[in-house]
Amino acid sequence: MDFPTLISQFEAIGCVVTEYVPLSALTTFKIGGPARLLVDVPLTAIPALGALLQQCKEHGIPTLWIGKGSNLLCADEGLEAVVLRLEPDTAVNVEDGRFLSCSAGVSLTALCRAAQKNGLTGLEFAFGIPGSVGGAVYMNAGAYDGEIKNVLDSVDVLTKDGKLKHLTAAMLDLSYRHSALMETGDVVVTATFKLKPGDPAAILDKMNELTARRREKQPLEYPSAGSFFKRPTGFFAGKLVQDCGLKGFQVGDAQVSEKHAGFVINRGEATCADVKALAKAVHDKVLAETGAQLRPEVRLIGTEWGF
Repeated sequence: MDFPTLISQFEAIGCVVTEYVPLSALTTFKIGGPARLLVDVPLTAIPALGALLQQCKEHGIPTLWIGKGSNLLCADEGLEAVVLRLEPDTAVNVEDGRFLSCSAGVSLTALCRAAQKNGLTGLEFAFGIPGSVGGAVYMNAGAYDGEIKNVLDSVDVLTKDGKLKHLTAAMLDLSYRHSALMETGDVVVTATFKLKPGDPAAILDKMNELTARRREKQPLEYPSAGSFFKRPTGFFAGKLVQDCGLKGFQVGDAQVSEKHAGFVINRGEATCADVKALAKAVHDKVLAETGAQLRPEVRLIGTEWGF
């Protein structure tokens, strides 16, 4: 199968296809070469999408689903692949007064605003995380003592063989920055959250408080992928990096933030190679000085970490 044929088939089921889109434009790190195809998928196309993805697999054409690109570092060379994302959708539905359901393409910010507007509490921790609902479920996103596993009720997923399946939260094996989706390759299409009644004003106050804390402590003025390293058992990654004297450490335009050592930032022209080299140097020094093994929380696409 050639790409022109593939493009016409995606368009025939209602998808919008763009060729050679820089991955730097699709990720919050602002790093990465071109993707051969970017396919924006409306929910209405999902039932017909499975067969097309199966054809890609049979013809050796890689596929990659992304959300808001907030936890991705992509190869400088780009990807000779089909990158898919659900079309932006802001619709959030309230069911039985306690449940919120939405497309996986909805931003966490929009979901949190809908919860607040409807007087539902439990999602305040997620306000300000710059990701999509699908990505948040995939990695069990969390912050400020909250995580998706505490509020997720169920999801509908598209399996690798193109079938739609309903899964409860308990079936996703949600744990620290992990879900079973990482092993199965299933893709979240819609998600439902179970929340508790709360006072809209109090919920808004909490959201604003956490936003202020983020602005004060995190380097939001630079492109990044959020917290870079997972928290090793018994340690805090940022403190380990700081205690090893690595705050401000720089390779090319990639830098350990001087504001928060748990973040790696792009100062303007950082490459994937810069970030990888920085991450390895940080990993090696922390391991040598503390014995703690740092592993990236950021998902690397199109290349390998090398440590």
